[in-house]
Amino acid sequence: MRRRQKKKHSGRKLLQNLMTVLLCIFVVAIAFFGVKGYQMYKEAVTERPINERVEEIRGMERFTPYSELPQFYIDATISVEDHRFENHCGIDLIAIGRAALTDIKERSFVQGGSTITQQLAKNMLFTQEKRLERKAAEVFAALELESGYTKEEIFELYVNTSYFGNGYCGVGEAVAGYFGKSLSELSEYECAILAGILNEPSHYSPEVNNELAVQRTEIVLDSMVGNKIITWEDARRIKTKE
Repeated sequence: MRRRQKKKHSGRKLLQNLMTVLLCIFVVAIAFFGVKGYQMYKEAVTERPINERVEEIRGMERFTPYSELPQFYIDATISVEDHRFENHCGIDLIAIGRAALTDIKERSFVQGGSTITQQLAKNMLFTQEKRLERKAAEVFAALELESGYTKEEIFELYVNTSYFGNGYCGVGEAVAGYFGKSLSELSEYECAILAGILNEPSHYSPEVNNELAVQRTEIVLDSMVGNKIITWEDARRIKTKE
């Protein structure tokens, strides 16, 4: 009986020690990549300050101001890309945690958990390469963006620096290229198409794979229903293009 108790005790102790070691490794890794990320962030903003980059973006030929963006497009993009955008400080810990669990499960860098602000930081300052230190650098840049710009300005900059597939950079080019019309002429369905492309432009561009684009558009509309932006009846009407 005592031997069994000793075995249970030693097994529990071993598990506790293992968990402690893993926790220490995790903390050290976070600290390491945090420091590397901060260095990357400082180098980027020293070479190219955020305010200067913002002015460059606003001076682009096809720059589209926030006031010209259809509200349905804004709502659709926020719903599917970052539905807590209006409430977070540039980083979404819930999304990061969920993405980390998915990455661990898949044993690869499948999800990033990036907010719209972090994606803007990446577009403005960093490469598209998936590296942990770059993700950390995004966090520092996102916090600076949130402290200096409104949510409307951040969203405006985001859609003007994002790639929409088929060689179109920025929402203005995408609208002209895909639909041959102005933003004000977009239907709700077309707004949902644009919102869906951003996740993976090489897959969801309607000119690359229309079937995937349709599936993604339906996901966008379903997310809007789930986030209580539109009703199921609205989604059905838009999907059938009534």
